Amino acid sequence: MTAFPTRRLAPRPALALLAALPLAACGPSAKGDAAAPAQAQAAPASQPAQTLPSALGTIRVTEVVRGLDHPWALAFLPDGAMLVTERSGHLRRVTPDGAVSAPIAGVPEVYATGQGGLLDVALAPDFADSRRIYLSYAEPGDGGIAGTAVARATLDDGALSGVEVIYRQEPKLEGPNHFGSRLVFDGQGHLFVSQGERNHRPLAQELDKLQGKLVRLNLDGSVPQDNPFVGTAGARPEIWSYGHRNMQGMALDPRTGKLWQSEHGPRGGDEINLPQPGRNYGWPVITYGINYSGQPIPEAQGKAKAGMEQPHHVWEKSPGVSGMAFYTGRPGAPWNDSLFLGALAERNLIRLTLQGDRIAGEERLLDGIGERVRDVRVGPDGNVYVLTDEDDGKLWRIEPPKAP
Repeated sequence: MTAFPTRRLAPRPALALLAALPLAACGPSAKGDAAAPAQAQAAPASQPAQTLPSALGTIRVTEVVRGLDHPWALAFLPDGAMLVTERSGHLRRVTPDGAVSAPIAGVPEVYATGQGGLLDVALAPDFADSRRIYLSYAEPGDGGIAGTAVARATLDDGALSGVEVIYRQEPKLEGPNHFGSRLVFDGQGHLFVSQGERNHRPLAQELDKLQGKLVRLNLDGSVPQDNPFVGTAGARPEIWSYGHRNMQGMALDPRTGKLWQSEHGPRGGDEINLPQPGRNYGWPVITYGINYSGQPIPEAQGKAKAGMEQPHHVWEKSPGVSGMAFYTGRPGAPWNDSLFLGALAERNLIRLTLQGDRIAGEERLLDGIGERVRDVRVGPDGNVYVLTDEDDGKLWRIEPPKAP
C-alpha cells in the first residue's frame, strides 16, 4: 500500500497498567461536536512491554499508539497495518510500529453525538482484488434525527472513492444512543449488521421497524431471498432476528461458521446470543436487568416467556460488553479456543474459555488499565489487539502466554 504522509511528534510515555482506577458507567461522553482532527503522527519511540500475570501464564502488553479520538474499531490490512475508526468521524491507517495517518478522505458524514459516530470497519471478502471496505456509522437526518447506516467504498491512496450507502435503518429517530453496530461477513456472500433499538424499547418487537434488529444483507445491500421474513406482511425483509437492545459485539466462530453476538443489557443483563433466523430474543419483554434508576423495565414481564429465546450467556451484573474476537486454530496454545470481549463498564478485557459452544470459564485481563475497552481483534501475528474508547484512546498489543 502507498504510504500515507506523516509528521514526527514527540513520543509520550506508556500508561502504567497497574494504576488502580475506579470503574465508570458504560455510556460514552456525550460529546456533540467533533474536535478538529489530529494530523498524522510518526511511529513513537519503542515502548517497553509490560509483563502481567494471567490465569494461564505471563502476558506481555505494549502500547502501540495513543492520542486516538474515541477509537471504535480496527481491521487488519494485508500488509499488517490497520484501519482504525474514530467515533468523531475519522478513519486512519495505523502501522504495526504505531505510525498514524492523517484522516482518510471521503468518509460519509456521521452523527457524532452521544454514542453516535463512525463505528465499525470491515474489509470486503475480496479486498485483495477490489480494495473495497465497509463502514457502519450513525447517519444524520433532517432535524436532528439519526439512524444506523452502512456504506461501502474503495480504499485508494489516502482517500475513499465510489462511496455507496447500501443500508439505512428506518425510520430515523431522535436521541443519541443505541446505534450498535458491528459488521460480519458469513463467508457465503452475506453481511450481518448489528444495531440497537435507539433507546426506544418497544421498537425492538415491531417487525415493521429496523431498530433492535440484526439484519442480513447481500454484499450490495440487497435482501437475500432466504431471509426469514421475506414475503411476510408487515415485516421488514432485511431482518434476521429481533428483540435486541444494543448489539456492539459480533464475530463468526472460525471453528463452526456460527455467528455469535453480544449486547448491552440495561442495569444488568448483558448477553451473548447465537442468533437464529426469525427468532425473538425478547427485549424489552424479557430481561435480566433493570432500569438505571433502579426501577423495573416498564415493558418487562420477567426473565423468560414462551416464544422468546434465552441468552446463550448472561451477566446479571453488566460488564458493558463491546467488541468480540475468537482465538482459535492454535492447538497447544494456552489461549486456544477462547472468546475475547471488550468491557466498557468494568474497564478490562474478558476472556471466555470455550468447549465447543459451551462457555466453560471466564477470566478478566488488563484490570489495571483503567480505560474502556471498546474493540478487540486477533492479529495475523497471533497477538491480541485492544482499542480503548477515550479522549486519549490507545491501541494495545497483547502477546499471549507461551505454551509450557
